[in-house]
Amino acid sequence: MLSSTDFASASWELVVRVDHPNEEEQKDITLRVSGDLHIGGVMLKLVEQINIAQDWSDFALWWEQKHCWLLKTHWTLDKCGVQADAKLVFTPQHKMLRLRLPNMKTVRLRVSFSTVVFRAVSDICRALNIRRAEELSLLKPSGEYFKKKKKKEKNNKEPIIEDILNLEGSPTISGPSVSPGLYSKTMTPTYDPINGTPASSTMTWFSDSPLTEQNCSILAFSQPPQSPEALADMYQARSLADKAKLNAGWLDSSRSLMEQGIQEDEQLLLRFKYYTFFDLNPKYDAVRINQLYEQARWAILLEEIDCTEEEMLIFAALQYHISKLSLSTEIQDFTNESEVDEVEAALSNLEVTLEGGKADNTLEDITDIPKLADNLRLFRPKKLILKAFKQYWFVFKDTSIAYFKNKELEQGEPVEKLNLRGCEVVPDVNVAGRKFGIKLLIPVADGMNEVYLRCDHESQYAQWMAACILASKGKTMADSSYQPEVLNILSFLKMKNRNSASQVASGLENMDLNPECFVSPRCAKKHKSKQLAACILEAHQNVAQMPLVEAKLRFIQAWQSLPEFGLTYYLVRFKGSKKDDILGISYNRLIRIDAATGIPITTWRFTNMKQWNVNWEIRQVAIEFDQNVSIAFTCLSADCKVVHEYIGGYIFLSTRSKDQNETLDEDLFHKLTGGQE
Repeated sequence: MLSSTDFASASWELVVRVDHPNEEEQKDITLRVSGDLHIGGVMLKLVEQINIAQDWSDFALWWEQKHCWLLKTHWTLDKCGVQADAKLVFTPQHKMLRLRLPNMKTVRLRVSFSTVVFRAVSDICRALNIRRAEELSLLKPSGEYFKKKKKKEKNNKEPIIEDILNLEGSPTISGPSVSPGLYSKTMTPTYDPINGTPASSTMTWFSDSPLTEQNCSILAFSQPPQSPEALADMYQARSLADKAKLNAGWLDSSRSLMEQGIQEDEQLLLRFKYYTFFDLNPKYDAVRINQLYEQARWAILLEEIDCTEEEMLIFAALQYHISKLSLSTEIQDFTNESEVDEVEAALSNLEVTLEGGKADNTLEDITDIPKLADNLRLFRPKKLILKAFKQYWFVFKDTSIAYFKNKELEQGEPVEKLNLRGCEVVPDVNVAGRKFGIKLLIPVADGMNEVYLRCDHESQYAQWMAACILASKGKTMADSSYQPEVLNILSFLKMKNRNSASQVASGLENMDLNPECFVSPRCAKKHKSKQLAACILEAHQNVAQMPLVEAKLRFIQAWQSLPEFGLTYYLVRFKGSKKDDILGISYNRLIRIDAATGIPITTWRFTNMKQWNVNWEIRQVAIEFDQNVSIAFTCLSADCKVVHEYIGGYIFLSTRSKDQNETLDEDLFHKLTGGQE
């Protein structure tokens, strides 16, 4: 018989595989351990038995069967539940990972496989000099993503060597989730705000990114446009259901890479996941602005987002302009750069920050909410009726539009009052045809009411459109964002205004780039090359004087103004429904869309959301809104955790403010996105 003391001291054999980077084969090491030995003690025994003098500080134990890291070194084997049959691997926590950036450039760098993805992305962004890492995440592409490319490589007799930017010597060391050097409001500018070149004198002092100036310029400058053949190879027409499948691959931000089955040297996509781009500043964000521009550019070229032909030509003109400026030698010539007085630059930046920019005089008195009143034309679509617009006197106040038969009846009862809170606002514009329309989809109990408004000219359209956009978010024209929104719409319309300039003909001979590179393959098929070049050069006249960074920002703004901007699609089945629907998730709302027709059925605003939760047993997301509205759905194209994280992530990002000390509450993020699984 064994005594209790013999039981306590009873030991057993534990086999640990050592993943040694310098050895070709992994070695199994057998240790004699007892249940009361802590994890740190196991690692110490391992290192003593391996008997190789090196830095083992990055190594940790990975439990293969349970698919988890044993990182709590003070926990005993008994507490962890480790027994003799456990398969443990002693492996480095930081491993190499290949990341395809939005500009299609691949970087290879060392990333933590043991910290949660939220923190790993933060470390990656710090290494790449991208602020606001919370807006990005890692996407595991579907098997089809690289298929076309591989097929093309097979047909090509010459082997293609992938152009990889290797940052292996610059490991991303896990630290605090936010780097003070990269986020300080008084930080000296690290980029020239006009052309995005690194300010070399300050780059090494104030930025803790390991990027050299050369690598930084690769990430901060636009890549040369792809050939039409390469574009055609990448392009494929996608339905909403196809787009929904692409969004299934977002990694879980609350778990580590290793826990999600990511292998060393695997290729993932680093993308802007949340479409709320906070505090874009050309002085610090050259890489961020460029990568954002590239993500927008590819979304347009591959028709991941719909736009009109007129808009496609504006995007093409801006791309042509940006590629011309990026290729010009004087921009990339860092040697002639004038020295920057760091203190002066920091003080002037602080001054701008404190003043909050120039306030518009028209908004000085915000005690009185402004109103718009004018003659507009209205049309309500009904079956079997031709599109006939009728003129009324419209009054826009607060977040509502009321319309009357004429101006004299304004003090009486309106024909109808439309409450625009939570509505969808879609531009219906053709500048060349002098058509300035606004399509409103107003939520009602049984779906959406469709209303079309028609304005007479650009100025009227910009004012009413801006007011509608703000009202849909629950804001009035007294909000400080109203005037910038009006100006933004006017500048976009100005770009659409086509000049019959004499310079276009001479420019055709000088157009050194293939016009098909700047439009989607479907658009390129509709036009002859010379005709397309003439249209692009004509649109280019409106943007020809823009500096490089401003042109990229204008491209991003134009992308943001598209009706489908920022919508991420998932295939779902609503509770009580017999057919599948598409759920569109945006930064401020959820939209139920008919999967067959693509027409929005209902919209729910986050501002009206009371609570949401997940039933993990049946994988169902349930959401409660104001006025006793509740919805529930199961996700068909992705795990419900992916959708839940999207909703929680947007609500988390809405809590950011410039008054904060620029630090993120990571615990709050996990609380909002984790779903207490």
